[in-house]
Amino acid sequence: MSEDDGVVATRGSAGWPLTRVLADERAEPVLLFVEGAAGEGKSHLLQELADLPESADTPRRWWRCGAGGGPQHEDEAEHLPTLWLVDDVHRADGDELRRLRQVLEGLRPGSAAAVSYRPEELPVPGLSLGAPPMTYPSGMTVLRHRLVPWDEERVRRAAVQALGEGWTAEAVRRLHDRTGGVPRVVVDVLAVLREQRPAFTGTAAEVEAAGTPARLAELVLSRTHALPPEDRPVVWAAAVLDGPVGRDELIAVSGLGASTGSTALLRALEGAALAELGDDRYGFAVPLAAPAVRASLPGPVRQDLHGRAAKVLARRQPVPWAAVADHHRAAGDSRRWINAVEKAAASAAAASRHQEAITLLERTLATPGLPPQVRARLAPLLARSAVTGLRSDQTVEVLAQIVQDASLPAAVRGELRLDLGLMLCNQMGRYPEGWQALETAAAELREVRPGLAARAMGALSSPFWPGNSIDVHREWLAKALAAADASGDDAMRTAVLANRIALATSCAEAEAWELVRRLPRKTIDPARAGQAARGLCNAADAAVWLGLHERAADLLAEGRELSARSGAPYFEHNALGAQLLQEWWTGQWPGLAKRCEDFVASTADMPLIASDAYIVRGLLALAQGDWGEAVSWLSQRGTFGSEDLPVALAATAAGALVRLALARQETQTAARQARAAWSIVAGKGVWPWAAELAPWAVEALVRAGDGATARVMVRDFAQGLGPGDAPAARAALIWSRAVLAETEAPAGDGRDGLLRAAELYREAAAAYGELPRPYTQAVTAEGAGRCVLAAYAEAGPGPVAEGEHTAASAESAADCASVLAAVAELESCAQRFTDLGAVWDAARARALLRTRRPARKTRPPGRPSHADELSPREAEVAQLAVCGLTNREIAATLHLSPRTVEQHIARAMRKTGALSRRDLAHRLGGGPGTVSALSPTGNSRPVRKSETC
Repeated sequence: MSEDDGVVATRGSAGWPLTRVLADERAEPVLLFVEGAAGEGKSHLLQELADLPESADTPRRWWRCGAGGGPQHEDEAEHLPTLWLVDDVHRADGDELRRLRQVLEGLRPGSAAAVSYRPEELPVPGLSLGAPPMTYPSGMTVLRHRLVPWDEERVRRAAVQALGEGWTAEAVRRLHDRTGGVPRVVVDVLAVLREQRPAFTGTAAEVEAAGTPARLAELVLSRTHALPPEDRPVVWAAAVLDGPVGRDELIAVSGLGASTGSTALLRALEGAALAELGDDRYGFAVPLAAPAVRASLPGPVRQDLHGRAAKVLARRQPVPWAAVADHHRAAGDSRRWINAVEKAAASAAAASRHQEAITLLERTLATPGLPPQVRARLAPLLARSAVTGLRSDQTVEVLAQIVQDASLPAAVRGELRLDLGLMLCNQMGRYPEGWQALETAAAELREVRPGLAARAMGALSSPFWPGNSIDVHREWLAKALAAADASGDDAMRTAVLANRIALATSCAEAEAWELVRRLPRKTIDPARAGQAARGLCNAADAAVWLGLHERAADLLAEGRELSARSGAPYFEHNALGAQLLQEWWTGQWPGLAKRCEDFVASTADMPLIASDAYIVRGLLALAQGDWGEAVSWLSQRGTFGSEDLPVALAATAAGALVRLALARQETQTAARQARAAWSIVAGKGVWPWAAELAPWAVEALVRAGDGATARVMVRDFAQGLGPGDAPAARAALIWSRAVLAETEAPAGDGRDGLLRAAELYREAAAAYGELPRPYTQAVTAEGAGRCVLAAYAEAGPGPVAEGEHTAASAESAADCASVLAAVAELESCAQRFTDLGAVWDAARARALLRTRRPARKTRPPGRPSHADELSPREAEVAQLAVCGLTNREIAATLHLSPRTVEQHIARAMRKTGALSRRDLAHRLGGGPGTVSALSPTGNSRPVRKSETC
């Protein structure tokens, strides 16, 4: 296996000594040994050294050993300063080594030589030029540069360069582990992945399936074949064990005696078929070599090796049962294989390594011809780990098949159906199927396993899922409480308490937080601890939605800690999703988009559990003016139907989409979306969840001419909330009333209605400020300012030219003060939007300000002409354009005509040299979410009384 240009070795410090000597023909010569195992990039490094700028005028002589290269006689060596590049010295025979020594001993001043070799293939270990050691001239500098495998970050960069950014962290880790970081092997595996069909999607499973590259396979098989036949079993044993292993275990698996095995191991090390990987640890230098050796073995030989490996590993403490199971299976011993699988799964689950148990059990249960009694034993183990761990589509399919087996005992079938229902609802979002499975499980288990029946009933009390009303959930909760008490099972009582907390906190019931205090946080029972963690995470999530953000922060921290401690990653991920919502509402926006995207990537196979992140990312995109991205994220990027979202999230997404339709002046679309979303929330009956939908739904319906329905919405919202502690929903109710007052104010004599609306907006803003929710506070404060300006729109003749005065104003001093206060309020809102990064909102607020402060027709002295730079208005329009808004959408936001927007964009492109809107984003030095162009700097002069009154 030889290196080529596909392998990049960075010369680093290796080039400095050569640079020095090649720049000075009087300098004493330098001999640089380049040491590296097969595939580590030696040949490429020599090429880099040959291309040093300092060597441009120096004759270069290439010599590949073992290929008939190099000078044949001493007098062929150049009598001028020369750069010698000698590759593969380990291949040189005695005659070639003699000639090479002569050349190196005769290096002239100003000359240098770089000599590469594989240390594992040197005829005399440690002596790169053979024995006896070479006698180096006294003035010669002799150095050694050792190449090392790539670390994981370097492997990641190579992977991204070859196949793009779609790599999961696990896939990169697997690529690094299996290739040992050897550059040539990394490049070869990437080549295999690049050519595969269907195209590579970035998963660890695809990396594993790529197999052993041809170069590596040929290298390891040739080294194995070079050993005497009696010594090869020790290499075969290493291939079967597939990892670093001690000498005694390796020899035991090989089937050789102690003395014979030790001799065989020494020869395998000398021949580089195996490598020393640590203290008393031997194996292949590149892990991917093992499958190639295993595949070369005859079946009976391989089976015997696996049988001995299972016996050897079973003597370890603790026993690696998963590996023992794999060896028993490969050896053809089905009974021992199943026993080891059970022990491995139980051990992994007990240690909270649920994903490990899931993977092992899924693979086992998918085996054709597995006896029914074995499936009955293994399936419950899978189900328990799957419900507590993270989602697996294969687990759902396996369980769905098993529960159809009529030969299973009713208790087993009911338990499996319970776990299947929980997975379908909680992790897959397939609510109708999950609900049916849970109802059936509750019936199957009522007599035989009342505790598990209580768990199924408790799950049916969960209000999060779309479809059933809160009254149905309350009925199931009552049944669950009775069944749990009757069961005498403390773990089930805790599970049902967690369900009771979910319902009570979501509905803002008076007893909710007292119930939370009853959770057994300090229990040492893992089952109860896991259910307590679920209860805490449910309560934290509800507190976020209710607007109880300080309480939510405490519960999130406690819930995540207990989830991690009790080995419940699913609950921990739920808490992480709620944390993103908490950060969105409380204004913790820096880096939030990236955190959402990272969460989505880490839960790529669990779109439902990532739904919080999708929604928050969409809300950010909307506020930043990137409307195309907003729609994509709010629609879960096609991974998950919005109709299957938990009701609170569905209402929030719908509210944002209604708002977006209103901004695009698509009033009928907005009204249609509002009606559909409201029917879901009203049908559920958990009214705090209407908070993010109600104000926009009310506005959409009034603007569509359906004020009667809008008023009914506000009435139902108020009645549905009742007396519960739901501050976010109460603020939203005030906001909804403000919207109703604003939009229904008579067109002619609407000052009183608009001023009443302004007061309601201020009341809502104050309520949001108390939570705190700074973004929504600014949006409602903007509404107050907007209503005041609209109320006094006919107040006077508007702005006057510099030096002009009028006594004709019909406004009183109080009216002037109100307008000035509204303008100041809007300026504050615009600044708060800018500070948050809400590009679109900031632009809208400043555009509203300009309706009371139009630009002058003449430029005042000292103001820049903006002949060669963007004016503030051009920068504002350009920024919204690169965010993805159309000319019509920009015009609606900034109160301009589409033609004016088109002219501003054309001037911005001309001044920046942009060739397109996409290019304009680069020229502006940013893209969606960049707020620098919208800074008030240069466009926020103090408002004069004459301009507003």
